[in-house]
Amino acid sequence: MRLHVVTFGCQMALAEGEELAAPLKARGFTTVDAPEDADAVVLNTCTVRENAEHKALSLIGRLKEWKDARPERVLIVAGCAAERLGDSLRKRFPHVDLVVGAKSIEDYPRVVDEALSARFDALAEGRQAFGADETAVPVGWGSAVSAHVTVMRGCNYSCSYCIVPSVRGRELYRSWDAVLAESAAKVAAGARELVLLGQTVNSWREGDKRFPDLLRAVGALPGLLRLRFESPHPFFMNDDMARAMAETPAARGLLHVPLQSGSDRVLALMKRHYTGAQFLEKAARLRAFLPEIELSTDIIVGFPSETEADFERTLELVAAFKPAWSYTFKYSPREGTEAARTPDDVPAAVKEARLARLNALCDALTADALKARVGTVVEALDEQGGFGRTADGFKISWTGTRAPGRLVKVRVSHAGPRTLRGEAI
Repeated sequence: MRLHVVTFGCQMALAEGEELAAPLKARGFTTVDAPEDADAVVLNTCTVRENAEHKALSLIGRLKEWKDARPERVLIVAGCAAERLGDSLRKRFPHVDLVVGAKSIEDYPRVVDEALSARFDALAEGRQAFGADETAVPVGWGSAVSAHVTVMRGCNYSCSYCIVPSVRGRELYRSWDAVLAESAAKVAAGARELVLLGQTVNSWREGDKRFPDLLRAVGALPGLLRLRFESPHPFFMNDDMARAMAETPAARGLLHVPLQSGSDRVLALMKRHYTGAQFLEKAARLRAFLPEIELSTDIIVGFPSETEADFERTLELVAAFKPAWSYTFKYSPREGTEAARTPDDVPAAVKEARLARLNALCDALTADALKARVGTVVEALDEQGGFGRTADGFKISWTGTRAPGRLVKVRVSHAGPRTLRGEAI
């Protein structure tokens, strides 16, 4: 039997794709690249961005033909959009066999086993009847060199634009022992980089232990070369976290820090619980502990009531912050959020113009960071044989020695719009 998993959304969703596949693999499924080759399809949906949700719904609709061709096939829809839409998904798409919301992912293996055990038995019989070839090579989940470890789920904040607390619930923390055990197992299996994941990952705690303690413990695992975590909330970005990163060689190079806006007025409307000045101060403290660190960020333009003065303040703060790269978005209302109850009053053309101006600034900052590395020697983790990332997160390719899973010294000879090139030395 064959399985195809489609994930929409963030790295957290990618990591959960592995969890969603696990109980099916335990039943003997192997993974394939295309849904038309699969007996079961799992869609891990996202609802944070409207476009991601629309793409998932469109794919569910297109899979009706796939299902009709062989009704014994299994279609499972999971994740954030499944949580938000719930029963309306079943009514709109009756060909879906199982809907599992994001809040139920911890209980997902049992749900799958109970709800679809009879269907899986019929599916196995159907495979034999069709005489299908079961020799397909399983497809890996992401890079064998880099692996994700979920440390917490949910969010205790209520950012006015964000649907995550509604679809994922309040914060739940995996235990210290569980995180360390999974981390150690993935390193033992060949991972040389781990990415700790959570909606507000640096809020993790257990008893007297806090996220900096967890960071040090995971970072001390023998064989681990790189350690990252996403996405931290600025509220928990303090000296203890910065000190732990500085004391953990694997974790020194890169941090993604969501800004969202440079306007204090808009930040208050967003319920981000910091001002632009406080954000810059936190970034300065991080850089004081970690002079070599690169920071990246998220920014939203066109939030309800955003004025030209608000947007200019965002440009000013981004220029002062100097992120190595940025993920920029036009605001779109998400049903069920506080912001969606206020008028989306920034015209689409204004949003487009502001996004273009912001992207021009962010692209220039990224270009400066890339060009600054030309002529230098950087250390890259080889992920795919001649391609990988520097410690501070830049993509790089090189000629010469290629050994996935190892650190390579590369002399940078060229900087493109998004990547570096060089030669191994």
